[in-house]
Amino acid sequence: MTMKLDESLFSVPGLRRGLRFYVTAPTPCPYLEDQFERKAFTHLAQASPDSLHHQLSEAGFRRSQAVAYRPACPSCNACRSVRVDAGNFKLSRNQARIVNRNQDLVRTPVEPKATREQFRLLKNYLLARHKGGGMSEMGYREYVGMVNESPVQTLLFEYRQGSEPDAPLVAVSLTDVLRDGFSMVYTFFDPRQSQRSLGTYMVLDHILSAEDFALPHVYLGYWIKGSQKMDYKRRFQPLEVLDGPVWRRLEDDE
Repeated sequence: MTMKLDESLFSVPGLRRGLRFYVTAPTPCPYLEDQFERKAFTHLAQASPDSLHHQLSEAGFRRSQAVAYRPACPSCNACRSVRVDAGNFKLSRNQARIVNRNQDLVRTPVEPKATREQFRLLKNYLLARHKGGGMSEMGYREYVGMVNESPVQTLLFEYRQGSEPDAPLVAVSLTDVLRDGFSMVYTFFDPRQSQRSLGTYMVLDHILSAEDFALPHVYLGYWIKGSQKMDYKRRFQPLEVLDGPVWRRLEDDE
């Protein structure tokens, strides 16, 4: 049976007319068994890409290279866009311990230009954490495309174990800078240093940095209730969820 796509997926308040959206073919869902996913997407490489990116991000889209996309599954709406209310965020005791545990790390924002050093870290991360996943066979050329091909304001945050330029690189975040916050596109880290909780630490560091720059939000992508892969996002409170056209606080019982 063919199901009709929800036309509201392509309705973004204030978006200029003439923007074309496309829909991918169905592929197996990586998060829910027996489900297939489709994505609606549009190209960002056009006039005023930063403004367009901001509007689309507020409407639940994510960026991948020069494309903005969001789930467009006719039979499922489990993926929910979430963002952290950075201005009202308070560290829990456990989160404070993670921040203190990583005080020796030095974060440096650099231009989004891929390096072999970053790629080696990424491959080690994928081998340890996502072996057999969709990115596990990524080559250096594909990594260069993922990092370099951004038409919007993007930074790489490198986390090194010391202030020297050649200090060990232990974590990287590919981060877009929106008018109202950071959007964490992709993160990876040294899987051997599990005691640091580097994935959690990078999110915390972005939240604290966003507050310092008076940016109200940190966009974390999509959350699925009950998904072990995504449930960690609930730990960053207060968390907001996109409900139709409105962002609202995610309640504890959801």
